[in-house]
Amino acid sequence: MKSMHRAPLISSSSSSSSSSSSNSFVSRLLLLLTLLPVSLACLAFILQWRGGGLADPASASVISSTSVPGGNSDLNHEVFPGMETVSSVSPKAHQSSSSDCSNLARSSSPSFPYYGDWKLGVDSNLKPKICITTSTSAGLDQILPWMFYHKVLGVSTFFLFVEGKAATPSISKVLESIPGVKVIYRTKELEEKQAKSRIWNETWLSSFFYKPCNYELFVKQSLNMEMAIVMARDAGMDWILHLDTDELIYPAGAREYSLRRLLLDVPPNVDMVIFPNYESSVERDDIKDPFTEVSMFKKNYDHLPKDTYFGMYKEATRNNPNYFLTYGNGKSVARVQDHLRPNGAHRWHNYMKTPNEIKLEEAAVLHYTYAKFSDLTSRRDRCGCKPTKEDVKRCFMLDFDRSAFIIASTATEDEMISWYREHVVWGDKEVKMKLLRKGILTRIYSPMVVIQALKESGVFSSVVSSASSNLSKKQFLASMHKGNSSKTTESESLPLKDKESQGISARHLLGTESAVPPLSPPGMEHARFVTED
Repeated sequence: MKSMHRAPLISSSSSSSSSSSSNSFVSRLLLLLTLLPVSLACLAFILQWRGGGLADPASASVISSTSVPGGNSDLNHEVFPGMETVSSVSPKAHQSSSSDCSNLARSSSPSFPYYGDWKLGVDSNLKPKICITTSTSAGLDQILPWMFYHKVLGVSTFFLFVEGKAATPSISKVLESIPGVKVIYRTKELEEKQAKSRIWNETWLSSFFYKPCNYELFVKQSLNMEMAIVMARDAGMDWILHLDTDELIYPAGAREYSLRRLLLDVPPNVDMVIFPNYESSVERDDIKDPFTEVSMFKKNYDHLPKDTYFGMYKEATRNNPNYFLTYGNGKSVARVQDHLRPNGAHRWHNYMKTPNEIKLEEAAVLHYTYAKFSDLTSRRDRCGCKPTKEDVKRCFMLDFDRSAFIIASTATEDEMISWYREHVVWGDKEVKMKLLRKGILTRIYSPMVVIQALKESGVFSSVVSSASSNLSKKQFLASMHKGNSSKTTESESLPLKDKESQGISARHLLGTESAVPPLSPPGMEHARFVTED
């Protein structure tokens, strides 16, 4: 009987010992997990103290959206992504890509920690040196976000050919105050200089001469690009890009969110880099600020599998004339070199050779076209053509622009809104999700993050207040209400030709290929040829 009662006692003792051992192990593990982060924190503190102290840019320069960013000297050494010195750049190309600017989006702080100075000056020693030229009549609400976004990407110089609203004193004064910005006004002197351009005696642009609206703009852009080439070379630029103020570069595929870094990896024998364009796909009819409100884009034909593109063509087109509302042949950046010339607003060419070009497989131009309902009427107001099917062909190159002009010229406000919702706004969630899953549509948040951060840090308000400090409040407000008046002061004398280009023989002027106009993406009539290939 005694032996029968010992077994339970032994079992109980063993269980108690095991429980005590387990509790001891858990206690030690918890102690280790507690001491580990404390030890790491102490080590970090010692390293920071021995190094003389490191300022945390995120906490040292939290700039409220209502204050003016100061010139903190400690922060002037902080750089934007992609703006380090060239010596730190590996020549090996990086193939990975990201659909978002994760480094910028990582912090929830409403600050822009990279610079304490709103001027965002770019180190003159950085390579390559990139400039953008544009022809615009937009206001500051569009130009400033567009410009400073590209400053973040490493663009150092801007050649702005302004007229209309952009040329009014209140706006032009602000633009002229920004470092790296050259403002050129459409004055009588400028028009006389451009009337003497060699382009008028050449054949590549002749089919666009003496036509109204979009054709006139296309010629004007080409003449401005010609002048910008001379200015770019005089300024020591390495690359030149023509971009409208409703377009943003999206440098996917670069090691950092940087156009400068992207172009660093381009082989030296390449003369021109083509960026396929993505088109904004708005989801509401009340967009006010496309750069910070639009995140959905339709991908370019060149960035899609052909079976996906043609297989989903009907759903993606939605009874519109073409896959994209407007152009689909992208934009290009050219290496600044001898004999460079424009080849229309979308491409560059060379008088002495056929440029060696590459097309990027990931990076793109984001085109915010018809992103606001008011874009319908603004395009109508810029053109005096008759709203008939025959006359609009004389004024517009693309089918959707023609349809939009007729609607804006003949329909009531309610009819225009209804048309806009049907042809522009993506309201069908089922179709939208289907195209997102197929990759036709994609989400891109990086520009929103960058521009919203710039806005909240007070960059835009700072540049405006700094430039307008010499104007009285009354003068400033009065000039803001002047719509389409153009500045009347004479512009700086700018040469259209250089000694090298004057020496080109006549044989190089004849038989050159025609300028590349805005072109629609391939339609279903091309599907058979793609399949056969």
